[in-house]
Amino acid sequence: MRLLVVEDEEGLVSALRSGLGRAGYAVDAALTGAEAVEKLATTPYDLAILDITLPDTSGLDLCRAVRRGEIEVASGRELRVLMLTARASLADRVRGLDEGADDYLTKPFALVELLARIRALLRRDVTNGTTQLHVGDLVLDSSRHLASRAGRELPLTLKEFGVLRYLMSRPGHVVSAEELLEHVWDENADPFTQSVRVTVGTLRRKLTLEGEEALLETVIGRGYRLRGDT
Repeated sequence: MRLLVVEDEEGLVSALRSGLGRAGYAVDAALTGAEAVEKLATTPYDLAILDITLPDTSGLDLCRAVRRGEIEVASGRELRVLMLTARASLADRVRGLDEGADDYLTKPFALVELLARIRALLRRDVTNGTTQLHVGDLVLDSSRHLASRAGRELPLTLKEFGVLRYLMSRPGHVVSAEELLEHVWDENADPFTQSVRVTVGTLRRKLTLEGEEALLETVIGRGYRLRGDT
């Protein structure tokens, strides 16, 4: 899942990149509202983490503009938004939610709580309120970070888990390497890297033991497809 952190404190941005990255998220960052607007227009993010106090605008104004469709957002005006700010008064929290934020967390905060709130918001958007995805005999549990096939637990890396989660949300559809790079990796990924091909290759081997039906197919010239009819 790909997140955008809109925050002008570079130290906090670095910490969030590290902490969220260890949890398996691809994290981009914007230090200003203008930079956020540019990135929102070109990249379909799953969730934005938004500070209120930015050097060139208010995060409240930015959130309102997203909800009203006043700025272009590649993922649509229903983009999940989590306010992460030092403004902790009841009035600030109420205003943030009224302007369209899906959740509101105040600084200082515990990373484990932020991660739990992110998981809750993404579950609502992608899995219709459940923590699990099912495709044939494949089961992926986002909240427990577990994946299994026919009851056999799959020892996946964070990137393999992210790729599988994205493919399981689109069973039967061809997903290009560029699309996987856009959603599972972050803005620092080299577009000419072989990381997608290598990760899909190791994931394919872990999904299928000898004698099992192959689930992950390569569609030559187009990308990859997780079979939805198994």
